[in-house]
Amino acid sequence: MSPGGHALTRLRSLLDGLAARTILIVLIGIGAVHLLSLWTYRHALTQQAEVAGDERLADQLLGIKRAVMREPQAAREAVAHDLSGGPLEAHWSQTEHATPGGPGAEQWQGLAERLKQAAPELAENGIIIGANRRNAADPHLAIVSMKLPDESWLNVSLISLTPRPAEGHGTFLSTTLMALGAVLVSVVLVRWLTRPLSTFAAAAKEFSGAGAPVTIPEEGPREVRALASAFNEMQQRISRLVEDRTQALAAVSHDLKTPITRLRFRAEDIADPALSAAISEDLGDMERMLDQTLAYLRGERTDEAMQPVDLAAILATVCGDLSDAGCAVALEGSRSAVLDGRRLSLKRAFGNIIENAVKYGDRADVVVTDTSGVVIVTIADEGPGIAPEDREKALAPFVRLEPSRNQETGGFGLGLTIAKTIIAGHGGTLDLTNREEGGLLVTVHLPKGAQSTP
Repeated sequence: MSPGGHALTRLRSLLDGLAARTILIVLIGIGAVHLLSLWTYRHALTQQAEVAGDERLADQLLGIKRAVMREPQAAREAVAHDLSGGPLEAHWSQTEHATPGGPGAEQWQGLAERLKQAAPELAENGIIIGANRRNAADPHLAIVSMKLPDESWLNVSLISLTPRPAEGHGTFLSTTLMALGAVLVSVVLVRWLTRPLSTFAAAAKEFSGAGAPVTIPEEGPREVRALASAFNEMQQRISRLVEDRTQALAAVSHDLKTPITRLRFRAEDIADPALSAAISEDLGDMERMLDQTLAYLRGERTDEAMQPVDLAAILATVCGDLSDAGCAVALEGSRSAVLDGRRLSLKRAFGNIIENAVKYGDRADVVVTDTSGVVIVTIADEGPGIAPEDREKALAPFVRLEPSRNQETGGFGLGLTIAKTIIAGHGGTLDLTNREEGGLLVTVHLPKGAQSTP
């Protein structure tokens, strides 16, 4: 994968959580508002500065006009020159020097309107703002020609009409600090609000319905308290339902096994040995079916505590028992693979898987691989395998892909289901694939840490 692909994958991983996405949304929102507020503020400042500049310029021009018009014509040019300075250069003459229009004429309209408002006598053709008609190469920005009462003109050259915008470094720094403060507060609040969700997720993983409920503290905002209360009540209801179901199943098991035992004794009194044996075999099938069904419906409930167990030793025991029974079983790989688990449950799960391999695939080749964080067990057989569309079905309860009703081949369709339930209860996974050389390959991943459900 390219560096860009790695960066994109890492970014997606960072933004996978609710807290990270909420913080990102807050950052984008605050950033957008921050930039918009800065632009609005600077735009308003610029407009205010332009308005204030036009007002000051208009007052200054009218002051020069009033001062010049009070003087006799012979002294007016000297007075105009004395009043010039900065961006203004004033001259008196008998004719106007300005030509209306020209580049940027629209920005002079505000100045013209303010001059007319302050001096109504200029409203009727008394003011012209534009380029210098006598000198096209005049470096000044514009010429303002104002008519005096004696029909002479005051011509003022303007160097600049646009005031220098105020420096905004202080404003940018202060608003940025405010935005950063809001972001930090938002991060703290988001983490505080989303922390209970992590607690709910952990409690949901630990709760299996068969063990004791994992009580969630009912604290925090009102909505979180309501969610915690509903979660705790749900756990109590599920626990009661499972307990009631388990007690009912235990009663059914006891009540059914009693007549089965009586029937077995009565079958021994049948004179026909073949009929007696057939009835006893059917009764045995019924008893085994009852035991497996009850075990599945109990949800593999057990009071066995989680503790360090050697999975390699458990597999050695299972494989040894099957080898002693004449089955073709081979165990290879790590001699030791310690993980947190329940010994009896794991023995039953792998016993079911390996027995299925021997039953349907003639033999079972078991390989144990001990890694740093997980133990991997593969069980390969030499049977026909399972079609891809039937693999999910093979792990479903009471489903037998082999149509025979013979106990030696068909079973009751619960072996792999119970094994998958036990392995999932230890935080592991069970996968079915077909081998290229033929046969089914069962792959089990079991984490070494205590990640199981009760």
